[in-house]
Amino acid sequence: MIESLTPRRQMILGLVVREFVQSTVPVGSSALVKQYGLDISPATVRNEMAKLEEMGYLTHPHTSAGRVPTDLGYRYFVERLLQETELPLAERRTITHQFQQVREDIEEWMPLAASVLARTTRSAAVVTVPQANQARYRQLQLIAVQGRLVLLVLVLQGGMIRQQMLTLMEPLPQSVLDEAADCINQLFTGLDCEKIERHPAALPPLEADIAGLVVEIMKRASTSTAEEVYHDGLSTLLQEPEFTEGTQAQGVLRVLEERGFLEMVLSDALGPSVDSVRVMIGGEGRFDELQACSLVLSRYGVVGLATGALGVMGPTRMGYGRAISTVRFVSRILSDLVHDVFVETGSLLSGTRRST
Repeated sequence: MIESLTPRRQMILGLVVREFVQSTVPVGSSALVKQYGLDISPATVRNEMAKLEEMGYLTHPHTSAGRVPTDLGYRYFVERLLQETELPLAERRTITHQFQQVREDIEEWMPLAASVLARTTRSAAVVTVPQANQARYRQLQLIAVQGRLVLLVLVLQGGMIRQQMLTLMEPLPQSVLDEAADCINQLFTGLDCEKIERHPAALPPLEADIAGLVVEIMKRASTSTAEEVYHDGLSTLLQEPEFTEGTQAQGVLRVLEERGFLEMVLSDALGPSVDSVRVMIGGEGRFDELQACSLVLSRYGVVGLATGALGVMGPTRMGYGRAISTVRFVSRILSDLVHDVFVETGSLLSGTRRST
């Protein structure tokens, strides 16, 4: 439970957090008065720091008289003292331009997002590929290969491609295959496999067989749980003094490299809504591996169609304002891109992600 603080204690806690984030050394009362030109004495500041320590917002290393924030102190700072900010306009324009350059290349979205997050926040970044809630039909091609062999190319909304070789009862010319694909495309575009199965149209034998195969492929795509993860900035994070010890570094590596653990953290931290930002400080008593870390996370995409997650990881002594504004901004850009792919009708096939 976060207790309310007097305005003076709020001011001192906020200054201690900001000073410790910048200096990485425990903050003393005299240094605080001098650094920020406070109109109160060091003794008064010291007494208020002692009260904040009693309340659990500050602590001090045994070898130092200065104080450092606790996880509760950081939580109070983030929830009560940190004013909502945006990235500078020049940075937002640069980031927006970078994504405009790859707008039609889905494969480039996630690595670019991870790079932007890591570089802008000087933290480790993680981005998951948007997963469709249910596979939806977009386009079919049937390509004559040799004799009775035909290559079926099925494009799903979101850019996923499934390919499968078919062996027909007899060879058919490409013109017949094109007509069959056109017929199926006109009937099924935008539908999920359940609606395709219930479609009232009576199809000729070839088209009916192809439609049945399409339904099977889409069902497999809908039940697929594989989720690609991109990350960046690990080397920068491991240079922070908090992670020079092996145990703390191992916790960072586990979050970034063990997909199962990452999925557990994301599911614990994020709800179904998109673009809202969640700050997890010190593992919050649920993840021992994250005791020295803070994560700033967000879900992006289109609820009900496809969503992914992104965020940054740093020491609890991180620049929360910049991290939150960066995560929120990149999340909104990716949500707009996913909306264009899954909702708009424009073709983005040049950058589709292929899977066989």
